[in-house]
Parts: sequence; structure tokens; C-alpha cells
Amino acid sequence: MSTNAPEFLNHINGEWVRSLTGRTFDNVNPADTREIVGRFQASASADAEAAVASATAAFDAWRRTPIGRRAKILNDAAAYLEANAERFGEELTREEGKSLALAKDEFLRAAQTFRFYATEAQTFGGETYPQDDGNMLVYSVREPLGVVSVISPWNFPASIPARKIAPALMTGNTVVFKPSSDAPLSGLRLTEALVQAGLPKGVLNFITGRAGDVGPIITTSQAIRAISFTGSTQAGESIHRTVHLTTRLQMELGGKNPLIVMEDADLDLAVDLAVKGGFSLTGQACTGTSRIIVMSEVKQAFTEKLLARVAKLKIGSGLTPGMDLGPLATAKQLETVLNYVEIGKREATHLVGGERLTDVEHEHGYYVTPAVFTDVTRNMRIAREEIFGPVLAILEVRSFAEAMDCANDTEYGLSAAICTRNPRYMHEFAGDIQSGTVKINRTTTGNLVNAPFGGVKHSSTSTFRESGRAGLEFFTQTKVVYRGL
Repeated sequence: MSTNAPEFLNHINGEWVRSLTGRTFDNVNPADTREIVGRFQASASADAEAAVASATAAFDAWRRTPIGRRAKILNDAAAYLEANAERFGEELTREEGKSLALAKDEFLRAAQTFRFYATEAQTFGGETYPQDDGNMLVYSVREPLGVVSVISPWNFPASIPARKIAPALMTGNTVVFKPSSDAPLSGLRLTEALVQAGLPKGVLNFITGRAGDVGPIITTSQAIRAISFTGSTQAGESIHRTVHLTTRLQMELGGKNPLIVMEDADLDLAVDLAVKGGFSLTGQACTGTSRIIVMSEVKQAFTEKLLARVAKLKIGSGLTPGMDLGPLATAKQLETVLNYVEIGKREATHLVGGERLTDVEHEHGYYVTPAVFTDVTRNMRIAREEIFGPVLAILEVRSFAEAMDCANDTEYGLSAAICTRNPRYMHEFAGDIQSGTVKINRTTTGNLVNAPFGGVKHSSTSTFRESGRAGLEFFTQTKVVYRGL
């Protein structure tokens, strides 16, 4: 294992600093665990307290900073990300595993997000209200909340924090940002971009470390006015139980996303949607497809086409051109996926995949072949529990009504898709599916920068959406002014 890996620091009160613990942890390449991508600060509660105190001290000046100045900082940070997208993308691939093309695009998307909010926030304000008193003006203003915590996952370590941090800053809040310990370097590069763009000290504080060590401070402190969190439903529920009454929550959590394949579907398109939705990012997307609900008339033909497509998928390092699936991101995720494959073998009919690759090319990485199960029923664990890996479960149905009932029979409701040519199916699916994101002849994955994103049921707190103009609403509160003339 490499021993000369660079050490990366926290960013608190405008300075790059080591943790007060004096300890670090290794960020390992999941494609080749012999490589340490970097060493990061193993922060503790004292570091988190310093970050919160820094953001608190910076808030008053930042909320008074002209909106045009805030916008310039975000635009300059976007330019920095664009200029370094190739280098930062390679780092993302090495720390998380996704393909270099997807990693580079993620940083370009983060830049796009910065630019979107730099413009959109300048049109986001209050209203005036008609009333009968000619000597009075009544209007509302949007004000920042204060200090907010941003806690982001490892699967999209640049684009997800970007869509949280950008609206928070543009609306005048200060931020404590904790990335996942499994992919912290990409979050550091976002912070670096904003620092290079001239963000005043204390406005954005970056801190790494175990959630158990720093999480309680950045979630339960009375100074924290809001938390934007993306991660597992279990972790989200834990945060939800412990925060103060006055702490606002925005949480995007787990999913068990269905793709319905109707009898009239273009089966080649359906297979394409299943493979892209289920296996791109090695199945490690909260919006990834995991349940394929197929009409009995086309189940056999669909399954044959799917297996033929899966057999052609190439597995390897994200730095290798032409690769279709990279490694799983962590040893823990590898263990989870392999365990679910064994559960699936006991529950259903195992068609292909789910083996760990141990040949010379793959032996040092967390590689698993894509798995497909059939004869799955809705009560099986592989049909109900989030696996977060390259595992597809095929469920057979005999009517549109049964397909919809099956699709909705889950505690989650993040994303759902249907493949059909029938306009009535499209219309009824959009109206009746219990999901925050609805896709028709599109993959369950992917969302626009300028459109709201979020789930229902246990996929979200169902309070405020992320992305788009809705992303600005979460970070502001409304004040109504009655002014006599």
C-alpha cells in the first residue's frame, strides 16, 4: 500500500487546519485498495464546535453582503471547477470508483449548479400584498436562517453538496459542510473552489471525520438552524429524532425504485432503461432501478434480452476507457451486496451475477458482477430492502393495476419509471405512482439542476425539495412587514 499519500486539512474560519485530535484516516481507491488517495483529518467534537462557532461569527456580515457579490463568488467558483474538471474528475474516480467521464461531468454539473443559483437567487424575493388602508404598505422579505449544516454522501460527492451549498450561500446563510468519509476529496475541491473565488472566512467551513464523532455537534447544536442531509433512511431517522424544534430539516434518503415494463413496451428500450438505471454507477444511486415489474406477456422476451445485454457489460477501473461498471465504493458496500446476493439465491431464482471478481485484473478492488434474479415476489427481502448495488429483481404481473399496486407496495417513494407506448398508461402512471420523481420511457436515475428533486414516504422528510427554485426556499424564512406611510 502506498505510504506517501498527501494529507488534506479541514477548512475552518478561513484557514486550512489540522484536526485538534492529531489523527487522520485513509481515503482508499476502491478499484485498487493498495492506493491511498489521501489522508484526511479524523476530527472530533472540538473541531466541529470550532466550525460552528466560525460560521456563527461570520453570519451577520455575510447576510449583509450584496447579492451581486455573492453571485460573483459562485460564478468564479464555477469557472475554477470547469478549469480543473479533468483533474478533479480523476480524483473523484480514484476515491469513489465511477468512470472518469461521469466523474468529470459531475464537476461540470456542480459548476452548472453554482451558475444556476448565482442567477436564480437574484430573482428570489418577497411579495407585496394588496389591502384597504391607503396609508400602509404590506410586504414580505426572504431572510436567511443562519448557520446550516450540509451532510453529503459518497456516491455523488461533488454534485449533491453543490446543490445544497450553492442555495445556502446565495440566500445569505453560513455553512458547516461534512462530506462522507468515503469520498471526502471531491467535497474539499468544492470548498477550495469557493475559497479561491474569494468567499470570506467562516462562511463555509469544511470538516472531515466519523459521523459519530462530529455529527452530534453539527446536528444538535442550538446554533444550527437547518440541516440538509442525503444518506440512508436509518441515518436520517436518527438525525430527525435528535434535532431541536427550531432546526429545519431537508432529507433525501433511501429508495427501492421500480421500472414497469408494459406489454406494449419497446423491449430494447426497456432493457436499456433497466441496465442504465440499475447498473450505471454500479447500482450505487439512490434513484437507481432495483425492481423490474414486467407484464407476463413479455417477461420471457424481456429477460432474454436483458441477460444478453448484461453478458456484454465490462467491469473494471473507472480510469479504463470502455468500462461499464466500476467497483463498489467501500468494503462495507461490497459485503452488503454479497450478503443480499446470497439472500436472493435463497428467496428467488438466480439468473446471473453477484460474484466477486478475484482475477489478476480485479483482485485488489471491490468488484462484483451485475446480478439478476427472477421469480421474485413483492414480500422477498431483495424486493423490499435497499441494496445499493448492481442487483436487479424481476417481478411478474398480469395487469396494469397489479403493476401499479406492486410498484407502490414499498416504504420508499423516490423515483419510478414506466416503459410503454400507451398514453393512458402514461397518464395514469404519472397520477397514481407514489413517487417524488416520475419517469416515462426514461431511466429512474437523473434529475435537472433547475427542477425540484425529492421523494415521498420514507425516501424524504417530505418538507422541502432540493434543486431548482425550491432549493432556495429551504434556506430562507419569511418576514412580513406592515409599514405606515
